[in-house]
Amino acid sequence: MSKKVTEVVEEFVQPIVDDLQLELVDIEYVKEGKNWFLRVFIDSADGVDIEECGTVSERLSEKLDEVDPIPHNYFLEVSSPGAERPLKKEADFNKSIGKQVYIKTYEPIDGEKVFEGQLIDFDGKTVIVARKIKTRTKQVMIPYEKIANARLAVTFN
Repeated sequence: MSKKVTEVVEEFVQPIVDDLQLELVDIEYVKEGKNWFLRVFIDSADGVDIEECGTVSERLSEKLDEVDPIPHNYFLEVSSPGAERPLKKEADFNKSIGKQVYIKTYEPIDGEKVFEGQLIDFDGKTVIVARKIKTRTKQVMIPYEKIANARLAVTFN
């Protein structure tokens, strides 16, 4: 059911964020404890502020009230994805070249399933991450279809 809800919500929210010249980053529909949460993450090149989140929330809430695709109570949250923004689409990977990333894979690559380092390149099929191991840097080639989830990684120097 949660997949269907996110697809329906995407149809409603995409025109709203397009109209405001924002980017739809992700939609989550999850149960936490006894409550359901519909979370919409938006962004722009300059980041988003509370007013933009509020505008998207109001417009989306009106549309959801009108169509009522979710049969039970839920909390709607609209926010920025934050510093550790998820990388969901190919465009997200392309925009993140040169940045620090955290990637988990469905199956081991060179005996590991977790990779953190600098995103060096992405050609649509393979993600290349440069990982620092002690004093040397090793490049790992990760097939795009084997990525379970990925996000930007905050590093402290």
